[in-house]
Amino acid sequence: MSPVRHLRFLLHITSSHPILRRYVVVNGFDGALTMLGLLAGFRVAPEVPIKAMITACIGAAVALGVSGVASAFISEAAERRLALKELESAMIHDLEDSAHGRAARLVPYLIAASNGMSPFMISVFILLPLWLGKWGYTLPLAPLDAALVLAFCMIFLLGAYLGRIGQTSWLAGGMKSLLVAIITALAVFLLG
Repeated sequence: MSPVRHLRFLLHITSSHPILRRYVVVNGFDGALTMLGLLAGFRVAPEVPIKAMITACIGAAVALGVSGVASAFISEAAERRLALKELESAMIHDLEDSAHGRAARLVPYLIAASNGMSPFMISVFILLPLWLGKWGYTLPLAPLDAALVLAFCMIFLLGAYLGRIGQTSWLAGGMKSLLVAIITALAVFLLG
């Protein structure tokens, strides 16, 4: 069995696929909303150099990523061990060397990696216009404004994806998420 098929099998027997998807979307949303908040703060602040914006945002993205990995690994490893112990108790058999035992050991790593990479990668993507501006590329909008637009777009897309998964309107899901983003940006602008 290929490594990818084996991982899919382990996710299947532990019913972890929905958990994995939920972590990716929720933490991706956290990453996008955090970047939006930081970028909106920079928009309100007097002239902040692009390099300082990138450094602050990367610091936040790294913190979100590390937090996502650590929190997910700790909680998922505990949940998987508990589920394995309950299954062993029901079967009156040691399952450490079984597929369930392998899943209890491997699935927390997969979920933790996804939980951490999601906010980090989405944050880095949102920062792309800032890097392009720093490197001298001309954009249709100022780099900070382009990054703000990209943050709003990512938040809308994550909401649309959730709407699609929930078998409701993808547009309604996207608009709900966009409303949260607008409220966040307005709060930053008013407090700034």
